[in-house]
Amino acid sequence: MMKSIPVQEAVGRVLFHDITRIVPGEFKGRAFKKGHVIREEDVPKLLKLGKDNIYVLDLHEGFVHENDAALRIARAAAGEGITFSEPSEGKVKLVSSRNGLLKVNSAALREINSIEQIVLATLHSNQQVSVDAPIAGTRIIPLYTDNDRVLAVERICKNDGPVVEIKPFRSLKVGLVTTGNEVFHGRIEDKFGPVLRAKFEGVGSSVIDQIFTPDDQSVIAASIRQLLDEGAEMIVASGGMSVDPDDRTPASIRATGAEVVTYGAPTFPGSMFMLAYIGDVPIIGVPGCAMYHKATIFELIVPRILAGERVTRADIVELGHGGYCNGCEECRYPCCSFGKG
Repeated sequence: MMKSIPVQEAVGRVLFHDITRIVPGEFKGRAFKKGHVIREEDVPKLLKLGKDNIYVLDLHEGFVHENDAALRIARAAAGEGITFSEPSEGKVKLVSSRNGLLKVNSAALREINSIEQIVLATLHSNQQVSVDAPIAGTRIIPLYTDNDRVLAVERICKNDGPVVEIKPFRSLKVGLVTTGNEVFHGRIEDKFGPVLRAKFEGVGSSVIDQIFTPDDQSVIAASIRQLLDEGAEMIVASGGMSVDPDDRTPASIRATGAEVVTYGAPTFPGSMFMLAYIGDVPIIGVPGCAMYHKATIFELIVPRILAGERVTRADIVELGHGGYCNGCEECRYPCCSFGKG
């Protein structure tokens, strides 16, 4: 199938694979592309790259070249919101074509990678991604493989796919309830509201109203109901989320008759988190850490809600594996382990 010929005899032959050039600390990339017709002037360059011989491949029926295999795997695995690159050095990169929530079918991914010679790697599921963000890559290990291996991948994707997809964010109308006597009476400036507005604007939603309340359970509960009447599709209560006797927000959310999913989450920062629902409207009690930490429970749960998911108690429990933030001097979230089990 494959034979080696001296590079001097390869003039006029077509390259069947990319040839890489590496300059340590400066460059690593493609020097010659698959399909390039070797010319006389290419011979010295190929020799400098250590290519004394060029391999010629005559694929028999039933075998697939690395580039064609990678493209087929990418096409099969990709769901909505995914595009992919042309093959380079046998690899194809899958890229987000829109802002949204990355979803990875880990069971199907595991089954694909169990096939010898096949490689498909992704980012962690359930994280917010931006348009043009690389989210996965695929290739085969050898220069060519049995067609049956690629067909097996395509069957898995057809039966259980998509393996990767980007769920778009809904644009929701958000109501804020800011609790606390110190803010309500003007003793201190509200810092939470601007932070939450910026967070929601960053994912395409908007705050329709912000109500300031004292630490009074009946007033807080009435404010939540008022925001519902105003058409809020998500309500966020900030302040008063601890177990201190004068922190009334959790009890106020319960007093509305909301179905409580959780009060408390296995995440640091963000353990004093509450999630409840009134019908289909999520009611979120946000702990104070969301005001000054870049990544908290807010960043792990709100994108999933915006992507149309109804978050369950089981989803919250799963956050414990990966829910501890290292508190890096310079936060690099989401390029870290936080929230990734």
